[in-house]
Amino acid sequence: MSNFESLGLSEQLLESVKKEGYTVPTPVQEQAIPLLLKGRDVLGVAQTGTGKTAAFALPVLQIMAREKIQGRRNIRTLVLTPTRELAAQINERFAAYSGNLSIYHQVIFGGVSQKPQVKSLRRGIDILVATPGRLLDLIDQGFVDLGSVEFFVLDEADRMLDMGFIRDIRKVLKLLPKKRQNLLFSATMPSSIADLASSFLNDAVMIDLSPEEITVERIDQSVMFVQKQDKINLIIDIVNENQIKRGIIFTRTKHGANRLVKRLDRSGIESAAIHGNKSQGARTRALAAFKNGDIPLLVATDIASRGIDIEGVTHVFNYDLPNEPESYVHRIGRTARAGKSGVAYAFCDESESGYLVGIQRLIGKQIPQFTDHPYHFPKAIPKPNQKPGKIKEPKNKNKNKTPQSEQNSGQRNNNRNKRTRNRRNRRHKKSD
Repeated sequence: MSNFESLGLSEQLLESVKKEGYTVPTPVQEQAIPLLLKGRDVLGVAQTGTGKTAAFALPVLQIMAREKIQGRRNIRTLVLTPTRELAAQINERFAAYSGNLSIYHQVIFGGVSQKPQVKSLRRGIDILVATPGRLLDLIDQGFVDLGSVEFFVLDEADRMLDMGFIRDIRKVLKLLPKKRQNLLFSATMPSSIADLASSFLNDAVMIDLSPEEITVERIDQSVMFVQKQDKINLIIDIVNENQIKRGIIFTRTKHGANRLVKRLDRSGIESAAIHGNKSQGARTRALAAFKNGDIPLLVATDIASRGIDIEGVTHVFNYDLPNEPESYVHRIGRTARAGKSGVAYAFCDESESGYLVGIQRLIGKQIPQFTDHPYHFPKAIPKPNQKPGKIKEPKNKNKNKTPQSEQNSGQRNNNRNKRTRNRRNRRHKKSD
């Protein structure tokens, strides 16, 4: 295994690395840093939590530090990322690594006032970290010029596409100089990402860290089979029994996250939710409270949690199993950082057994079953030869209930008849 000294980093950056407590580079850092320092384009398949921010931030800073800027500073590096939280964290990393360098950076995202962001842009910056929506807004208003960009980073590309940002990305690409160095990171590599990568990467070197490598042995994984209504009691028991100080709970929906926070609160367990319906201020406050240890639990959806990189997370709960197997790998990667161990619990109800099959197929192994708990529900265990994906929901016991479509149709007919009667009444009144 190499060390940071062998990667070609400057003394100033090595000092920053040491200050951050890094001892040895992660696999993605070991592979990416030398390539980027040589001016190569890189296509990286890696999850959040593998150290990829340092993998691109350190060489970018070193390359930029070679040239002394005189006069007004123009944006030389653009980092595009899907979520506000991830953008803020990448900007924090640039701040940590550039302490010894005369390089200015700024983060811009929606959900907050643009005035401070515009003020910083007007002063001149070297590095811009942005989400697509706010970036294009400020470009349209004339506050951002991408004509001097030398280094372009597209982070979490698969999530970008999932969130519908593909058009925005292509708009940004058209505004960038043709001569530049590029880096694309994605947790997965479907054909849509491969097509996007080929459209702007030049003779890129591919770095592939498979999900199997990410689900490290340091994570103690287990799955518990339980009825949906018993999940809340199970998680309360586990949290109290283990006196968990820093854990993340994943739900599939925003409403589910809110409900869970309320139920935990009624049980005397402090937590906060983070999801797309929360204001940026609320999301920032929740993250800060979790980071500071003011609350022990953060309840999150996949979209909102993308990019959350918080040290010291000991437990991850898949309260709802994700319908995308890759998301499971991404979720449990929130723990066991920096060489530490972690625990990952997966709750599986009867409707989720197909999801479990897909997850186990992706990671290439069976997740150990934990059945020694009071809510064990054997019917939720996947059937032999069950296919990945969601199994059929339990049949509706109220068979005589009118289907929703029929209810809607009936309602429409009632409304139509009511309007007809009203028209008739109006005609009668006129004739009277």
